[in-house]
Amino acid sequence: MIELGTRVKDSITGFCGIATARTVYLYGCIRVAVETTGLKELKPIEPVWFDEQRLAKDSPAQSGGPGIVAPNRDPRMP
Repeated sequence: MIELGTRVKDSITGFCGIATARTVYLYGCIRVAVETTGLKELKPIEPVWFDEQRLAKDSPAQSGGPGIVAPNRDPRMP
């Protein structure tokens, strides 16, 4: 099961984004809405719905982020 708020990737199209909604239909079809963080013509892009079984958790690329200390910086300084 895909948890809402998880970063996911569609296995067929490669579409990536955040799972923001989940719908369970009467006969068992489960669909998940995925929203990207980008903009199109300065407006948010509409969510795209996928069958849950097509989605997998997507691990974002490592960007450095917290925990990496610049080589010339004293880690004890705020």
